[in-house]
Amino acid sequence: MFLNISITEWVGYLASLALIISFMMKNLNTLRIINSIGAVLFVVYGFMLAISWPIIITNTFILLANIYYLTFKRIKN
Repeated sequence: MFLNISITEWVGYLASLALIISFMMKNLNTLRIINSIGAVLFVVYGFMLAISWPIIITNTFILLANIYYLTFKRIKN
């Protein structure tokens, strides 16, 4: 524990921060990359919460959508 906050909570806060930062990006590809980092962290967070399927499933789909658009539907900005 750091600052009386569990590791699980830190992962959740870090995921939220990545998500917030991603929405401040002007470049859509950068947004998707940072958003993907947040999604991965949220999936980890979901598993750390004794397997929270709604968090895991939602963020897995977000991650897959980001990967799809970053690889197959590349946007040139």
